[in-house]
Amino acid sequence: MEYGFVRHLDMDFEPTVELVKEQLKSEGFGIMMAIDLKEKFEEKLGIDFKRYVILGTCDPTNACKAIMAEENIGLMLPCNVIVYESDGGTAVGVIRPTIAMQMIDNLDLRRIAKDVERRLKNVVDSLHPVEVAR
Repeated sequence: MEYGFVRHLDMDFEPTVELVKEQLKSEGFGIMMAIDLKEKFEEKLGIDFKRYVILGTCDPTNACKAIMAEENIGLMLPCNVIVYESDGGTAVGVIRPTIAMQMIDNLDLRRIAKDVERRLKNVVDSLHPVEVAR
């Protein structure tokens, strides 16, 4: 079972991160947090890791609806989007909220998850492999 949508791009890392942020915003998502794993792994473990960022993203309207439908759903928020170096380019992945919500017996949450997933997939689908000067 695929728990995310991933697209590989022939783009440099930083422009990809910025493009993903722009596309998330265009779909109504805000960035709640950004975790730089390269920085954290180096700081905490002394490991030189590839560039890899986890963006915690949220649509405030659907987040509010979800919490009103199921108070403890905050345990599963925000939706994560990943951007990382991959095979000389960059990969972008988004979680599939419908898969995450299968363990919860709440029809309202499943409807919300379906809408959020459609819009997150739109973000991935909007990212076309583009040749970028390196």
